Amino acid sequence: MPNPIPTPSLPAPDIVRCAYMEIVVTDLARSRAFYVDVLGLHETEEDDEAIYLRSLEEFIHHNLVLRKGPVAAVAAFAYRVRSPADVDAAEAYYRELGCRTERRRDGFTKGVGDSVRVEDPLGFPYEFFYDVQHVERLTQRYDLYSAGELVRLDHFNQVTPDVPRGRQYLEDLGFRVSEDIQDSDGVTYAVWMHRKQTVHDTALTGGNGPRMHHVAFATHEKHNIIQICDKMGALRISDRIERGPGRHGVSNAFYLYILDPDDHRIEIYCQDYYTGDPDNPTITWDVHDNQRRDWWGNAVVPSWYSEASLVLDLDGNPQDVVERDERSEQAVTVGADGFSYTRRDDGGAPAEGFKLGTQL
Repeated sequence: MPNPIPTPSLPAPDIVRCAYMEIVVTDLARSRAFYVDVLGLHETEEDDEAIYLRSLEEFIHHNLVLRKGPVAAVAAFAYRVRSPADVDAAEAYYRELGCRTERRRDGFTKGVGDSVRVEDPLGFPYEFFYDVQHVERLTQRYDLYSAGELVRLDHFNQVTPDVPRGRQYLEDLGFRVSEDIQDSDGVTYAVWMHRKQTVHDTALTGGNGPRMHHVAFATHEKHNIIQICDKMGALRISDRIERGPGRHGVSNAFYLYILDPDDHRIEIYCQDYYTGDPDNPTITWDVHDNQRRDWWGNAVVPSWYSEASLVLDLDGNPQDVVERDERSEQAVTVGADGFSYTRRDDGGAPAEGFKLGTQL
């Protein structure tokens, strides 16, 4: 692995889960209409500069911050840690790594106290916090429940040029791998990593980065996702459905990808599986397995591979995007010489069930 990220001598902070994302949007009213009126996220607080939203089961102040700004981008991937001491640990850990850090005892957003933000070794703006304002958990507010209800924040997905480098860094930070995609030459195209006991709190997708591929909210059942599709169709915004609905091979989850007014990608997600045992096995998928991204074998639209959101440094400026050197998943499975299989013969070689995807 070229240019590996050193493992600090100090202990990593004890991360509990992904907790919220702060995104910059260019029109607050238009974004509010999408996230509140269409998706049904619940408003905790609002001012002239930001809207604070949460999902039905959340008891902390927010899962999503929409902040008004000139350039659509992501300002923070925020993680809750287990204790106030872990905020100190995060600050020390990243300082040893030589990363830029900023500590705010009153927090970076409303509803969150003592926090540290860092520009991590991959170029992403990470935040770590413990102190938070509690709000009403809406699990029994059935008068507010919608047919497409989003119940919790599930995960982030990050685009980075060197997936093994990022994997090693996140494993040092305490993340565990649930699944990955590789080829027979050992090239890793994506990896799914968790702290809570599900398939992932974040994933690394190989590509030009650092960029944010998507942020995902969970529903209880797949019919909730179908209702969102029906609602978007009724509102004549079905062109904002980018991919799905469908069933993933990786994670086994039912999924839908949609685009907000600034083209930030949102996944709606349900029905993955438990990963909490210490010997939970890692599942490795062949990049040529036609069912890895969609269990039904449907082709992945090209924009899903190529488009993603910019991320900001601690001064609020977009980070430079670095091109991936290794071959891309899109090129080896969709491009002119790319073929995927559905079934193999007993010898392990691709045998039949090829699909051409979208290369013709």
